[in-house]
Amino acid sequence: MEKKQLIKINLSGGVASAGDFYEMLIIAQNAGAAQIRFGNRQQLYFEVDAGQLEDLEFDMLGAGIDHEINTDQFPNITSSYIADGIFNHENWLKEGVYKDIFDLFDYQPELKINLVDSNQTFAPFFTGNFNFISSPVSNYWYLYIRFPKTNILYCWPVLVYSDDIPAMSKAVQQVIFANMPLFYDQAEVNADLLYQLVAANNQFVIQQIDHPLNIPEFQLPYYEGFNKQGNKHWLGIYRRNELFDIEFLKEICNLCMQTRVGQLYISPWKSLLVKNIEAKHRPLWGNMLNKYRVNVRHASNELNWQVEDLCSQCLDLKQQLVREFEEADLRTYRLSFAIKRSPKSGIYGSIMIRERNPDEFEIVHTRDFNHNTREFVVYKQGVAKIDLGRHLIALCDLFYEQQSNIVQSATVAGREDINKPINQKVVHQCKNCFTIYDEAYGDELNGLAPGVPFTGLKSFECPTCGAGKEDYKELVCVA
Repeated sequence: MEKKQLIKINLSGGVASAGDFYEMLIIAQNAGAAQIRFGNRQQLYFEVDAGQLEDLEFDMLGAGIDHEINTDQFPNITSSYIADGIFNHENWLKEGVYKDIFDLFDYQPELKINLVDSNQTFAPFFTGNFNFISSPVSNYWYLYIRFPKTNILYCWPVLVYSDDIPAMSKAVQQVIFANMPLFYDQAEVNADLLYQLVAANNQFVIQQIDHPLNIPEFQLPYYEGFNKQGNKHWLGIYRRNELFDIEFLKEICNLCMQTRVGQLYISPWKSLLVKNIEAKHRPLWGNMLNKYRVNVRHASNELNWQVEDLCSQCLDLKQQLVREFEEADLRTYRLSFAIKRSPKSGIYGSIMIRERNPDEFEIVHTRDFNHNTREFVVYKQGVAKIDLGRHLIALCDLFYEQQSNIVQSATVAGREDINKPINQKVVHQCKNCFTIYDEAYGDELNGLAPGVPFTGLKSFECPTCGAGKEDYKELVCVA
């Protein structure tokens, strides 16, 4: 059988005009594709036979559509533009700002770039290499750099001006690629040196950072179905198998153009959103969903998952676990889940299932269960596939028990002892993957019982990434 060729089209910021999107669908269909899918970085994928590539290339060239075949050299620029006006309202970051920034990119980035509104949690904060996050100062952004092939995160010491984001990204990328032994796939990085090298050869408009970034508590909005948007509506469409029929999408584009809905939006959760639907046009959209038998009311505990792009094993495992969650009638509010098979994939979740060996997994979670933080704690290791559901359900129960205790403690403190100082303790954190060693819990995998001090260990290996003791640093946290 002839091997299928994978075509990828980047949709900058996760947005495309209905007309442009329709043209992409026609080209894909003419090349023999019947379905497309979306990626975690808001890109578009479809497959064609090798014999169709020449005609496909000709059509892409004629339409001026950049694309890649069986490669991912140029990651898509992702953004929270999709959330504007429906999942967040109070901010200076509006449609025009996003569009101006996208238009100023005069090159194809080879490192991942995220443009994110700090007031929303629908789009991820730190899954890029260059993570621009809106600040309280109008038209200025925090920049958090995650060095390529690492989990080392560095806060740029000044705020970046909106119009400088493309040039800043290009300059930082050039310095990283010119100094790969210093900044690329390294266990340790001198981040301040990167800043000095970029600043020495470039002049950008900057502002001092007066207030550190405040990461909001994670809450995934329900992103399916018809929903109010002022005096209009928006529609979210999710597909359980991640596949969207091209005929269905073509009809969506035609209906958008017919009803003067200008743009379509791709979410980081691999779904499609249509905004600004007039109330009088809602029956037209309902009839279209009926025609293609599209269900738009899936359970919340199915919508809060991230799996690797184009990975049938990850998708099958997700579907298995979702069925177990449904049978348990499991509450997963304020949680998100991710399934990783590739160690370097950029997917995220407050609870992550990592495959270590065939059908053997480990379960980790972020320290505060916020999927926008990067500190991971190992929960269970050596878990068989058949036992994953049971352990995940127990971890969810632990999360809600902790939440109940936090609320109860806060209530008691507010009533009886509001001025009591916060107790702190020192733990040790891996610089590479952010795994925590807390002597109060020990490390079962390394045979360390609770109470064993880290400083007294002669040798130690990170249970997540295998780093040595020298790659751990002290971290002060709330006891």
